[in-house]
Amino acid sequence: MKSETGTTSRRTALKALGLGGGAIAASPLLAACDSVQEGQDSGGGTGVFPETPEWRFVFVNHVTTNSFFVPTRTGLADAAKLVGLPEPQWTGSENGNVAQMASAMETAVNSKAHGIAVALTDDNAFVDLTKRALGAGIPVLSYNANAADNFPLTYVGQDLYLSGYKMGEKIAEKITSGTILVGISQPGGNNVQPRLDGIIDALKQVAPGVRVQSVNTGAEQAAELSAMEAAHTGQRDAKGIYAVDAGSTAACAKLIGDRGLTGKVGGGGFDLLDDSIAGVESGALDFTIDQSPYLQGFLSVLYLYLFRLSGTLVAPPVTDTGLTFVTKENVGPYASARSKFEGGDNDDLVEMPGSIPLPPPSVLTR
Repeated sequence: MKSETGTTSRRTALKALGLGGGAIAASPLLAACDSVQEGQDSGGGTGVFPETPEWRFVFVNHVTTNSFFVPTRTGLADAAKLVGLPEPQWTGSENGNVAQMASAMETAVNSKAHGIAVALTDDNAFVDLTKRALGAGIPVLSYNANAADNFPLTYVGQDLYLSGYKMGEKIAEKITSGTILVGISQPGGNNVQPRLDGIIDALKQVAPGVRVQSVNTGAEQAAELSAMEAAHTGQRDAKGIYAVDAGSTAACAKLIGDRGLTGKVGGGGFDLLDDSIAGVESGALDFTIDQSPYLQGFLSVLYLYLFRLSGTLVAPPVTDTGLTFVTKENVGPYASARSKFEGGDNDDLVEMPGSIPLPPPSVLTR
């Protein structure tokens, strides 16, 4: 993304950012790019980012091979290219093993990584490691999942409890009594449990006649469908089949379609795997929720970079990467664009629509 003179233009940066939310969150970078362009125009060369070492960032993840994180990895690679750094290392566990994640983080600390992004799926496993890293001058932030009483510099990801609460309200628009099944890949995990808690709390308020039966689908993506099938076989009268993670949501869509339940039960969940998008298109799912996983990688790299570049002066902000309900009304671009921003194989420009719908008030105010 650098020009032949080693500088970065605002136009190039904006093209790489691609999303309005990312542009706002990364405004310090864009301001610096403005200064670069002004310096080029005046011939003074001021405002150029100083030369830096090839800082090595490490991402510690809980399900390293899960399809959900394809756009996250694309985002972190894009950001590294933008600022001229090597692609960050992607490590951790394939199946949610916290000990493996902690070991990977310890390796990053011991090898003197220049920045660490970690999904804090456990309340306790990363506390001392984060203290050690910060004590050694290694910035640490959390992404995708956060934990109370931990010490990351910031969190980049969805407000997980709020997303679950909003999902519960959405469910209540269709179902007001009876049992619903809700798949969860890692019960108790900070990446998914807050969503389930939010659903339960919302339904207690707006549809107390609904009973939530949670289904442990496991962290292995390939096994989630069989877990949901078994749960439905034992609860054939379920009024809805939902999930709080990507793989389980895709399983819900397939289950509802395969068993001829489209239009007969409610369905929905999280994220944008192919089966989930197809499920929304077919009507098997009433909705799925987009949390912008691309930004979780992209902004994490930018924040680590700017924090180091400024000697801690540019403190990374807490960033909610969003809550967008994808329904039959707005699923079209998700299905047709196949954009890298949502895990697809298309890295071309995605054309803007002729008009932009008003966002819900909750996006703008608290």
